Amino acid sequence: MDPDTNDIISFQELSLDKENELEELEEEDELEEYVTVGFLEKPKHPKFLLRHRFPSKTGGAPAWLDPLDLPTGKSSICDFCEEPLQFLLQIYAPISDKESTFHRMLYVFLCPSMICLLQNQYEQWKHREEDPRRSVKVFRCQLPRFNAFYSSEPPRRDGNDKPLIVGAALCSWCGTWKGEKVCSSCKRAPYCSKKHQARHWKSGHKIQCHQIIGNLETNSSSVLREKPPDKVACRLWPEYEMVIEDECAFDLEGSEDISCETSSLVPKHVTDDTYQFLLDKFEADDNKKSWASFQERISKCPSQVLRYSRDLMVNPLWPLSIGRPSLVNIPKCKYCNGSLCYEFQIMPQLLYYLGVKNDSDSLDWGVIVIYTCLASCESNVRYKEEFTWVQLYPTAPVT
Repeated sequence: MDPDTNDIISFQELSLDKENELEELEEEDELEEYVTVGFLEKPKHPKFLLRHRFPSKTGGAPAWLDPLDLPTGKSSICDFCEEPLQFLLQIYAPISDKESTFHRMLYVFLCPSMICLLQNQYEQWKHREEDPRRSVKVFRCQLPRFNAFYSSEPPRRDGNDKPLIVGAALCSWCGTWKGEKVCSSCKRAPYCSKKHQARHWKSGHKIQCHQIIGNLETNSSSVLREKPPDKVACRLWPEYEMVIEDECAFDLEGSEDISCETSSLVPKHVTDDTYQFLLDKFEADDNKKSWASFQERISKCPSQVLRYSRDLMVNPLWPLSIGRPSLVNIPKCKYCNGSLCYEFQIMPQLLYYLGVKNDSDSLDWGVIVIYTCLASCESNVRYKEEFTWVQLYPTAPVT
């Protein structure tokens, strides 16, 4: 294991020992309040995940709510390796009692490097509100019902729905971030960064570039337009539609309806020595109770990839007793200085759908918890960055 990684883990363990004032933030068990859970299914058609359908989804490219004023610069990169972040998921979460939140979308981006995720966890204990370093970032975007981008009427879902305007040109490599740079030769391929431009050139744009230049005379008035998410050059995480259900609906289903194959957090065919190491470790420490409670709660609907609730009485569902934040770890809203509240958490089951390998250096997490502005405040920043907390599993020894 890399020496820096050992330092991170050592710092984490020392810090976790000091974070036992959890009674300030939550009870030992999550209160039985209103929670919805998210499941994934393949979309019936890619058009169902376009931005004017306001989708909740994972993988692929984001369906930006505001298609023009996108996050740029440092907001779009991992603060450790400085690579552009990869889109993980988005949740459509309007708040009905505010005009400004008639449309409201939350976006999660993640660096796929496990080393960066370990550094992210190391940094989150430092209480740095001024310039926090993160490999996981969440953005909130909201619009009133009457806006410049979408009809004020609900989507008809008859195939004729369209956004009112064309969005910004997106990166030709990732299809995710705004293409503020263009190829110096053809002037037609936009990029979010020099790194993505170089990768696209090596992967085939060098040939395409000459073809574009040769065709410019026949289409000299063309302009850069919003790039369809399914036409990007790089390999993104698999795209799924997220279906939201009330967790209480599963209380009515008998446990006998849940097969042995699906009732476990980790499917049998991916259970290995690392997972057994976790079980053995939990037998020996206080995490056993938290893990058992976590497993019992998710066994109602084991394929859930997300848990959501803005109910102030609901707390995150933690798989471990260590590594949870206390009140001092949760900052104020950076835009209005108001309180943040728990809104949703990303479950480890999502890793299976992403096709993440089960190697020692592969991406992994216990839960990723998202806290957002309680007031869902307004500001002149269209995409407001919210707060994330990552809880990782204990690291298995390298043999």
